[in-house]
Amino acid sequence: MTLPVGRWVEAAAARAPEAAALRFAEGSVSYGELARRVAGCAAALRERFAIGPGDRVAALMHNRPEFVALCLACARLGVICQPLNWRLAAPELAWQLGDSGAALLVVDEANAPLAAGLPTPTVACGELDAAGDATADPPADAPCLLVYTSGTTGRPKGAMLSHRALATVAANGIDGFGITEADRVLSVLPMFHVGGLNILTLPALKAGATVILHERFEPGMALAAIARERPTLTLVVPAVMQAMIAHPDWATTDLSSLRAVGAGSSVIPRALIDAFHARGVPVMQVYGATETGPTATVLPRADAIRKAGSCGLPASHSEIEIFRDDGARAGDDERGELWVRGGNLFSGYWRDEASTRAAFAPGGWFRSGDIGHRDGEGFLWVDDRKSDLIISGGENVYPAELEAVLAAHPAVARCAVVARRDPRWGEVPVAFVALRQGATLSRADALALFDGRLARFKHPRDIVFVDQLPTTALGKVEKFRLRAMLEGG
Repeated sequence: MTLPVGRWVEAAAARAPEAAALRFAEGSVSYGELARRVAGCAAALRERFAIGPGDRVAALMHNRPEFVALCLACARLGVICQPLNWRLAAPELAWQLGDSGAALLVVDEANAPLAAGLPTPTVACGELDAAGDATADPPADAPCLLVYTSGTTGRPKGAMLSHRALATVAANGIDGFGITEADRVLSVLPMFHVGGLNILTLPALKAGATVILHERFEPGMALAAIARERPTLTLVVPAVMQAMIAHPDWATTDLSSLRAVGAGSSVIPRALIDAFHARGVPVMQVYGATETGPTATVLPRADAIRKAGSCGLPASHSEIEIFRDDGARAGDDERGELWVRGGNLFSGYWRDEASTRAAFAPGGWFRSGDIGHRDGEGFLWVDDRKSDLIISGGENVYPAELEAVLAAHPAVARCAVVARRDPRWGEVPVAFVALRQGATLSRADALALFDGRLARFKHPRDIVFVDQLPTTALGKVEKFRLRAMLEGG
């Protein structure tokens, strides 16, 4: 790692201080000004709040210049930045803050009501500015970003991404998308996800490009920005693609400035890809997970149309292998689990050594839990997921979290949550519930159990009451039968 993460903007400012780094609703910020804001934020953290290397600072903010400055200021100080998902419920946020032991929570005005009552000392993002600078010299392997991903046991896990991992992911993005200082990158996905932050946004800033920030995604605003700002790249997920295609302005918006869109977070319906291709915009699919930074593969622009639906080739600084259940490498067109290796991998789960050990195979390979295959030309395709993970609108939903809420109700004997295909969100969770003998529970009351406990996007879209759940001889619920029941209506 030749250039520390906290110095990326400073280096870009040295090359072109007047060039636009960020454009947003209120105006723009040059690279020279952004470098000053990063330095001032670092100074404020150290001098006013005694924040130092290894401390955790959480961010509860929409996509704003202050978020970018905080993230890079933390890297400059050797502090671990913890982005928080503002779509979560207050109890979920409180748990993550307690688990990380965050020393400070930085909030914007829009999220101040959500932050009220949380256990961590809070400061408004506008207050983090001071004269001067503060720096440290964090080792390349020191954690830089702590991002919580839902856990299969119902508790989220904090994935630690080091300075080396962020630098490697940025290199994967710059190489894969050919990002240069001439690019204009439209950033509409929330930066509390590694996808929104690391696939294009931070790589663009490292390259000296201009990032057009939208606080939140709104399809009409995104299409208007494409027509007005003329971005060359943007990043989407299936729900965003669907919303843009369904908008009345889709057919008439001039998309010619886009040389491509990056797309990821789940298997993308072919109809969505075809709709972008029909408008002359290649879809460069990306594959990865929070634990991989996330950029592990990129579909080259030159192959986007002929290989539509593929997640491409291994990124420039990553390796991908496919292993069968017997441990042997899978051959061409043979399914197996995708394993990832490279400097982009996370260093482990925060305070969870058992899960960290389970995530890695000998040789430093990360077990993705996804099933895929490689075709005769070496292109990778994701076929299915080994785990029960549901990806709804780009958000991860783990059934165990929902099942724990239902199972706590005295009327519920047994329950299981599976994915149902959805034309808008890709997938949505649906709960199957078997009640105890003589007990009653209405659909409305069952759905109300989730209010205030889990984020809205995690709530089941329906409750299906059954006499009993299908199980194996050992009593394990056969979720594939439940999914088949949904598909059969």
